[in-house]
Amino acid sequence: MSNAVAYQDENAIITEIINGQEVLMSPRPATRHSRAAGRIYGIFFHFLRKKRCEAFFEHEVHLDDENVFVPDVLIICDKNKIKANWIDGAPDLVVEVLSPSTAIHDRGIKKDAYERAGVKEYWIADPAAKSIEVYYLKGGRLVLDHVYMIFPPEEWERMTEEQRAAARLSVKVSLYDDLIVDVREVFEDIDE
Repeated sequence: MSNAVAYQDENAIITEIINGQEVLMSPRPATRHSRAAGRIYGIFFHFLRKKRCEAFFEHEVHLDDENVFVPDVLIICDKNKIKANWIDGAPDLVVEVLSPSTAIHDRGIKKDAYERAGVKEYWIADPAAKSIEVYYLKGGRLVLDHVYMIFPPEEWERMTEEQRAAARLSVKVSLYDDLIVDVREVFEDIDE
């Protein structure tokens, strides 16, 4: 892997290497960003204790020589990828929680880099929309499977019983049949 390093300085500005270019990420995330990322990590961490895979929070990932990222949450199942200070290679699952200043990268060039590296499952969690977009790697492409979201009360009331029944509020992680994340738990009281 390259000598390029993503880092976090004392002022909490994260730098990532995207397509060989150093990119300054936003300063410390907003509270709702931290809450959503922390809740997803907590669910993963508790479920994965004493299992083959391991969850990490804001940990440096060296995808290749040109791309060094610090995703919000990730899961690694190959222990050989875990180094002293970073992950060497593609995680099995990556979660990026959107911030206004990083959304373009998370949905664009970072998603493309995760795809090229072979990340099996990619989530984009949006605290503003209270949604999680889930992408699965199929035929070498990260393909949108579904958008899981909490509907505003007024919209929920206007929905038919069929629409409410079809609304998916729980995400099943592809790595384990019994690892399920309820979007209501992730975004509960997120704006407070």
